[in-house]
Amino acid sequence: MHFSHPDGADVLLSYCTNVHPAQDVAGVVAQLDRYAAPIRRRLGWPRLWLPASAAAVLAADPVALAAFGRELNARDLFVVTVNGFPYGDFHGERVKKLVYRPDWSDPRRLAYTLDLARILAALLPGDVTEGTISTLPLGWRDGWSDEHHAAALGHLSDLARELRHLRRQTGRNIRVGLEPEPGCVIETCDDLARAALPAEIGDHVGLCLDTCHLAVGFSDTGHFLNAAAEAGLSVVKVQAACALQADRPADGTAREALRSLAEPRYLHQVRRRRADGGLDGVDDLPDAARTLAADEPWRVHFHAPVHRTHVGALRTTQPELADALAGLFGGPHPATRHLEVETYTWDVLPGAGGEADLVAGIAGELSWTAGRLTSLGLKGETQT
Repeated sequence: MHFSHPDGADVLLSYCTNVHPAQDVAGVVAQLDRYAAPIRRRLGWPRLWLPASAAAVLAADPVALAAFGRELNARDLFVVTVNGFPYGDFHGERVKKLVYRPDWSDPRRLAYTLDLARILAALLPGDVTEGTISTLPLGWRDGWSDEHHAAALGHLSDLARELRHLRRQTGRNIRVGLEPEPGCVIETCDDLARAALPAEIGDHVGLCLDTCHLAVGFSDTGHFLNAAAEAGLSVVKVQAACALQADRPADGTAREALRSLAEPRYLHQVRRRRADGGLDGVDDLPDAARTLAADEPWRVHFHAPVHRTHVGALRTTQPELADALAGLFGGPHPATRHLEVETYTWDVLPGAGGEADLVAGIAGELSWTAGRLTSLGLKGETQT
């Protein structure tokens, strides 16, 4: 969906197809028919996710890439942004910390991201000159050494140089956003400052702000915007997402609800803000009951549908999301032009239904988000 900000800037709203399992180009095309096209007919268009195996094929074969573009066009779909965070099978039996591998100290991460950039430059609609890619915030914090950090910064410098070359070649400006996440090298504003990212990458590398991740860390969006500006970075894109909150973790109903979310596939970090303002946390939900005091609210990294205020006995951080959207898009200028809904946990959400429920649910999320943008003074128009 396309929105016009009062300052005249375009804002594009989409959703992320990483909710749909696929490991090759044929699988991606099949999911377009199964989910994305029906959602497109209801509301808008998707944001693409391509695993490294599919991206390598498309980036290396112009004929295959052109054919894939025709598949999108045939379904009245187009792509302006790509999820480059998960590298491999995002729907395996156990993803957990594998989603952070390879990290930015590994040349495979650079190669994958450049494959996505070249694909996106080729797939952007004719009247769109800028595309965006989200990626992990360097890597997972455990075991991250000075050597890892130096290698990662070198690869980001290489990325920016290649993206500048791609812009000269194609006229398409592809930008990559590091996505702060609990437990990663960049989780907080202080982490961003400590990362000391090279100044020369700022024209092509910035931040992707995921509002679920920010809510889990009790982070203020405005503080992140200020920290990004101080680091010479812009907000490349925003992911609209809700976390889950247990207001009274010691309550029996809340404990049971939390236990029901402790599934084996994804990592669900938990944070608790102490009365003194500091944070305690664990890397995964099953460890919370043994480790965290239950006298203050817990927030859980479990992407909840943005149009729902509760999941069972737990509330979502929808009010925090609404505040974040107001700060990002309600001012005199939008913080970014690309906004997408990213709820990839539908198939592990308690009480989740089948395909029809998924299509209706994602359409409901897009509709809710579109309503928030409209309430902030943006004017929306569904692309046809």
